[in-house]
Amino acid sequence: MSDILGRISEQLQKGKAKDVVELVSQAMAEGIGPTVILEDGLLAGMGVIGEKFKNNEVFVPEVLVAARAMNKGVEVLKPALTAEGAKARGIAVIGTVKGDLHDIGKNLVRMMMEGKGIEMVDLGVDVSPEQFVAAAREHGATIICCSALLTTTMGEMKSVVDLVRSEGLAVKVMVGGAPVTQSFCESIGADCYTADAASAADAALAFCESA
Repeated sequence: MSDILGRISEQLQKGKAKDVVELVSQAMAEGIGPTVILEDGLLAGMGVIGEKFKNNEVFVPEVLVAARAMNKGVEVLKPALTAEGAKARGIAVIGTVKGDLHDIGKNLVRMMMEGKGIEMVDLGVDVSPEQFVAAAREHGATIICCSALLTTTMGEMKSVVDLVRSEGLAVKVMVGGAPVTQSFCESIGADCYTADAASAADAALAFCESA
């Protein structure tokens, strides 16, 4: 059994979406449970990619093709996972803050978090504090992830934190983006800052597991 799961992980790391889909179907036909395939095959492979990305052993293009392969595999599993009543490891809302239209970093973080089994609600770019809070409430999210690439829009992150606190929402606010720093994160009262997408995914999973 571990052999086919290992092959799923291996092909995912290579970004071979077609092979991943075939192997996932084969594993299901062999009677391996969908949660096992998800965790020990797909998420395990994405975990390796996340570590390699953190260590600069692979770069954005490899992450993108691996994430695409993972998503194709998840599509095959989805009906069975739903039938099994499998739950996501957590729910996070993500978006680029109001006034900022950059989304490459946000998309990378979203993929890395999906690779940890977290259900992601992507609000896109130019997202107001009210939209972040409304989405977190609607989806029962554990985390709000705010991205900014411009120094001029970083202040919007404080508005998100302030609104979360004033509304009494029990969610963690994570911040990131090129101009964002640990000291900025602390100064606005956000819960977490990470310098890269893979570390953000690790931090998010820790929040979800302790929620």
